Amino acid sequence: MKRRTFIASTALTLAGGLSLPALSFRMVHNVHREICENVFATAAELNLARRPIGEVVIEVGKLFKGSAYQAHTLEEYEEEQLIVNLEVFDCVTLVENTLALARCIKKRETTFEAYKKELQTIRYRDGIIDGYPSRLHYFSDWIYDNVRKGVVRDVSEEIGNVDPIQKEINFISAHRDRYNRLAGDDYFQRIKEQEQIFSQRGQSFIPKGNFHMYESNMKQGDILAFCTNIRGLDIQHTALAVKVGEKIHALHAPMAGGVVEITSRDLMMYMTMHKRITGLMVARPVEV
Repeated sequence: MKRRTFIASTALTLAGGLSLPALSFRMVHNVHREICENVFATAAELNLARRPIGEVVIEVGKLFKGSAYQAHTLEEYEEEQLIVNLEVFDCVTLVENTLALARCIKKRETTFEAYKKELQTIRYRDGIIDGYPSRLHYFSDWIYDNVRKGVVRDVSEEIGNVDPIQKEINFISAHRDRYNRLAGDDYFQRIKEQEQIFSQRGQSFIPKGNFHMYESNMKQGDILAFCTNIRGLDIQHTALAVKVGEKIHALHAPMAGGVVEITSRDLMMYMTMHKRITGLMVARPVEV
């Protein structure tokens, strides 16, 4: 069996066809460890460590094509802890996992423990788990914090003319009933304080109507953050930039019921079709 095929079938083989909730913690842990190890083995076969990190991100992301979309995978436990899931993804966990694996490959630190450490660094403010509010819930804040940590660069302004995001960010606190972890006032107040900081900080984005002028400035593996006109929300979707011919497409986990895929339409057309999207922030992985 080819290694790429094995990665896609690892979970089914180890789980004996059972769904994840029916498995013991040890077996679930082994499923994701096995997938991780096979990603690293494939990377060694392809000598990916010698390639630019953006290309590594895309090659790793392609290994997960066909994996199912699943929301709320980070909400399994009452106490905040690092969740490792390489079997199913939402749009953010796909970005986080491919970036974490790519950074390990480039560093030549290809162990499961190294991957988990990298994932925690990317997912949490300052890389530290300190309760539910320490997770980077808003993706513009995710970009801001990972710029500070030297993981990515915000290249939105470098790519093209940008407009400032001037809106109140409060989607999570305004929809408290949707977030079980916010039942207590402590976490709720911490989230509200963070939202006030994000709103004051502001960010810049490339308006989607201008994107066609700057598409040539984008690179393989750029992280795409789609800005939105949804009230209180900064980013509604995330993806990875992949070149198909001369055009940029999105490698992403698209929606419930879907699978990880490369969009059939180019990025400009994709944004045009989605009326809620107002523009694009772009983060570029930093070479390691």
